[in-house]
Amino acid sequence: MKITYKDLISQSFDFPQEGFEVKKDQLFFQKIDFKKLIKKYGTPLKISYLPSISKNIHLSKKWFAKAFKKHDYQGKYHYAYCTKSSHFSFVLEKVLENNTHVETSSAYDLKIIEQLYEQKKTSLNLSILCNGYKTEEYLENIIALQNKGFKNILPIIDNFKELSLLQKKAPDECFKIGIRIASEEEPRFDFYTSRLGIGYKDVIRLYKDQIMYNKNLELKMLHFFINTGIRDTAYYWNELTKCLRVFSLLKKICPSLNSLNIGGGFPVKNSLNFNYDYAYMIDQIIGTVKKHCLEENIEQPDIYTEFGSFTVGESGMMVFNIIDQKKQNEKEKWNMIDGSFMTTLPDAWAINKKFMMLPINGWNDEYERVFLGGLTCDSDDYYNSEQHVNAIYLPKYSEDRPLYIAFFNTGAYQENISGYGGLKHCLIPDAKHVIIDEDEKGLHYKVFSKKTKVQQMLKLLGYC
Repeated sequence: MKITYKDLISQSFDFPQEGFEVKKDQLFFQKIDFKKLIKKYGTPLKISYLPSISKNIHLSKKWFAKAFKKHDYQGKYHYAYCTKSSHFSFVLEKVLENNTHVETSSAYDLKIIEQLYEQKKTSLNLSILCNGYKTEEYLENIIALQNKGFKNILPIIDNFKELSLLQKKAPDECFKIGIRIASEEEPRFDFYTSRLGIGYKDVIRLYKDQIMYNKNLELKMLHFFINTGIRDTAYYWNELTKCLRVFSLLKKICPSLNSLNIGGGFPVKNSLNFNYDYAYMIDQIIGTVKKHCLEENIEQPDIYTEFGSFTVGESGMMVFNIIDQKKQNEKEKWNMIDGSFMTTLPDAWAINKKFMMLPINGWNDEYERVFLGGLTCDSDDYYNSEQHVNAIYLPKYSEDRPLYIAFFNTGAYQENISGYGGLKHCLIPDAKHVIIDEDEKGLHYKVFSKKTKVQQMLKLLGYC
């Protein structure tokens, strides 16, 4: 009896899942006909599917609204997008269409905001949370935007020097500011305390020494960030509790403090076996904050989140063609893709991150266990596990018909880390990039960038 790849998936997981369906032999995702896309644009192919950005923003707002209502929470909720996850113009424009704010990390981030304002894609009412280490250029750009009329720009203080540098550059300016707490990291980390932010024990001292009696500074926000993200672990709840203790101490001596930024994002689906209850976590967070405020008899703060991967992660996809199969020994079969993991999905190589991977066709064929290899000559350019722990199963390779695979939820960080549009390892070119959006007429497609040409690389290298 032939056991097909479709049999394997349906027996191993709850499938089909939201957004996915198999028609005959072919995988569809959100109405996207990959076969037609491949025929028109070829592979490798990068896809940005913008409707998922709006969907996740709306979901988050709905979950927070439900939790606020349940707990009779008196503050407001503000959704901010973490720009470092993806700086593309089409991403920021889609994000801002959904009545959101932004969190930035560097000087050039603010130039993007300035450009969006000049193009009338945002307004002076935009809240801009300026995180990260503040270089002189970053501080100068913060001041420049405030002078343009962005009164809701909020430098989040990362170290003791930033306040004095900020005021030295603009001694007559008044600034609304935040303070970032340096949380303690999980035991598995190589260091004990985050290098970002002010230590728990030093936050009150910073406020009393540099802010409390300074008429040009108004503390509005305490920023809490966990590097591993928002997860239902004893570690997370312990760090949140410590943050709330600091918040209540600050609030009692700082009436202007009215916002709590719950940094650290939600996880993004990385397999068909993914299980995370977003609504439950939000409910527990709001309940915890409300309970603490009642116990300390303080005003319930506005809640900010700055979701990056959660906002844009699901919008990204990479499609490859299996161009060959190499049998290195009796057990190992290497399916070679027409691209590179190191240059296209660098997190798969750098931090062993897993993405959800499924074949586009061949679902009615028998399956086999394989390894996936990239085109570079680097032995680390491979991918060897996904939904089935430490194993990849795909429809059997045949030279008689092409086999296409897609990696899903790749929309966050991969382009920024790999150096989109620049030089790549072994001079592997960037893939063609297609944007998909949807309106009342259905899906529509736009080529954002073409495959890198050899002349572009030669010019970067100084050969022409």
